[in-house]
Amino acid sequence: MQRIASIAPLVAQHAGDAAFLWSRRRREIDRPFLDETDIGRIDQRLEANIEGLAAAGESGWQAARAQFTDFAELGEIFVLGVTALRSGESEAIEIALSASKETGAFAVGSLSGAVARTPRDLLKPFVAEWLAGRDPLRRSLGLAALQHHGIDPGARLANLLVDADPEVRRRALRLAGTFKRRDQLTPVIAALDADLARERLTAAFAACLLGEARSAHPALDQIVANQQDLAAHAIELRLLTTPGRAGKQWLQSRLDQPALRIVATRAIGLLGDHAAMPWLIERMREPELAEAAGLALRDLFEVDFNDLALFTLDPALLGPDFTGDEPLPIADKVAAWWDEGRGGRGYGTFRSMRRLRLDALRATLAEPDATLADWRRTRCYPAWM
Repeated sequence: MQRIASIAPLVAQHAGDAAFLWSRRRREIDRPFLDETDIGRIDQRLEANIEGLAAAGESGWQAARAQFTDFAELGEIFVLGVTALRSGESEAIEIALSASKETGAFAVGSLSGAVARTPRDLLKPFVAEWLAGRDPLRRSLGLAALQHHGIDPGARLANLLVDADPEVRRRALRLAGTFKRRDQLTPVIAALDADLARERLTAAFAACLLGEARSAHPALDQIVANQQDLAAHAIELRLLTTPGRAGKQWLQSRLDQPALRIVATRAIGLLGDHAAMPWLIERMREPELAEAAGLALRDLFEVDFNDLALFTLDPALLGPDFTGDEPLPIADKVAAWWDEGRGGRGYGTFRSMRRLRLDALRATLAEPDATLADWRRTRCYPAWM
């Protein structure tokens, strides 16, 4: 890399800020608290820091490496990867991939984020080689590049769907669903019986996008019953593909199961039925269910609850038994807001990133030939606006 005069503390700050901003974006991208403008402001700042590292040349690369050496967390892996990829230098990319391998399987997601923020032209010399190589990490990143940059892998997808590595198969399954590759329906359906639950869930996602929700439902039900860490995603997909009364009855049976009560309460908002509000308000009075009920409320209304005084972390307003890292709903205030105008009236529309994702899913599930929209593309407003 080219050596360019730079101020070391500022370059180090670029590395630290980029790691923090990407980690925050990753945490918020699928939650109901920020919209595309909020995420766009984060994107604007993140890109400025990435460009600062690139402009610093060798100093930027060394700052990224030093940051990774000190912390080796998800954000630092992202910064190491994106700095190497933006440089376009094979040696730096090899260093980043080798270093990230040492941190374990979770590094793939961070490197996938780095691929997403690297221009397509800079990736082009590497992707074909990654997909054809023996290293499963590189094959996974090749598939990530196709996913993030909207490229159908064509005939190559068939082999990737039966790859020896489960992470490669999982990413190939996601591509099959995203691009509505019905020519690959047979391996997608076969993957519903895969050994790993994450692979079965992705296969169910792909099957639903390919119009085979009925085939996916048994796999989703099994995941809901047996995989607590994946239950929320499985319930969401099950409800999006089980409309009307059948969906309500399916969810009610999960609400009746103590082990699923929290995650099922959280999913109530997906039904879009405002008649559930009195029931939800009562759940907000239960410490165990308050957070889930609050998240369901956010799914029910396109209202920016950040601008209302209905959520708090203050124990004095909630009670001593209510604890959590996120603001919880104040049941009495939510009840008054609901009784006053049945919610949402007189307020501007707020479409969170979670709602954008759900709407994109609903649209592609409803239209057999529609590919899944890239709901992550946000408006990059300047950070000071």
